[in-house]
Amino acid sequence: MPTKNPKQSPAVPFERATIADVARQAGVSKATVSRFLNHRETLLTTDIASRVEVAIAALAYSPNPMARALKRGRSRLIGLVVADVTNPFSVAVLRGAEKVCQQAGYLLMLFNLGNDSSRESEAIKALTAYQVEGFILNTLGRDAGAAADAARYGKPVVLVDRRHHDMQADFVSLDNAGAVRLGARHLVEAGYRELLFVSEPINDVSSRLEREAAFRSFISDSAVDVPGLRGSTFESTAGDTEGLDKALRGLRQRAGERLPGVFSSNAVVTLRVAAAMARLGWRFGADVGLVGVDDTEWSPYIGPGLSSIAQPTDELGRLAAGCLIERIKGMDLPPRQILLSGRLLPRGSSVSTPT
Repeated sequence: MPTKNPKQSPAVPFERATIADVARQAGVSKATVSRFLNHRETLLTTDIASRVEVAIAALAYSPNPMARALKRGRSRLIGLVVADVTNPFSVAVLRGAEKVCQQAGYLLMLFNLGNDSSRESEAIKALTAYQVEGFILNTLGRDAGAAADAARYGKPVVLVDRRHHDMQADFVSLDNAGAVRLGARHLVEAGYRELLFVSEPINDVSSRLEREAAFRSFISDSAVDVPGLRGSTFESTAGDTEGLDKALRGLRQRAGERLPGVFSSNAVVTLRVAAAMARLGWRFGADVGLVGVDDTEWSPYIGPGLSSIAQPTDELGRLAAGCLIERIKGMDLPPRQILLSGRLLPRGSSVSTPT
């Protein structure tokens, strides 16, 4: 059994050296140390500059960037609020935004809502307490108070993917209607005639509303020229595996001799559909076709490969951060709306194969 060394001294908490400690060590004033740190050595004699430099090295002093920034009235922080950090889309947008922020000398602070819309106002208030200079919001957009809070704090806001009611702000998003038309047309051209659009619960989330509306519009517009084309929708809830299985069985039953196809609204739904296909013992392409919004790292490796509409997520993040930094620097323009096109990546899931 190990024994305690009676001569062992208790651990002493590390104390960060302050500018006052450096001044005392060098025998100068704090103002002199500040001049040195701000690269104004020309105002100091060689001897004094050398003493300050030696004291900084001896004390391992490093300036506190937050304190220095706040002293100048700038935190160089940007708040990013996402609805669900487990969604690959949110992570990809984060990476793109982070690149631009780093290049411009800003840091991102992330707040994950965990798909709880009631925390949107909480997120705005928490990040404001850290003196962020602006917000990038990829939230559910259902908390009207969050929009009011952001406006009250006077911080610029850029919205990504989801609009907020009554919030006048720059908006960066996928062209949802165009992406849905692209994917649905691909299924029809591949021979699928009974289509099912599967989404997370709509719940007044703008991107989900837009994609569902685009699907319904496509079916209505195309049915005249495509004999036998029909479409329906289903809202998939997390944990409701039985409901999704039933919806897929209903799809095949309605299809009869026609080819059934699924359009999934995002990567979260695509993964649920893939799990349902495994439970039912069905094969993509042979039993049910599929194309979905979002291309993930695992899309090529499920079954024969999942056909996807790739979102320009990196560019969305970059544009959002760029727009926000322009606002922070004082750009005064009417709110901008930037919609980017998706890209179709056809794979085996949307190619009919013999059973």
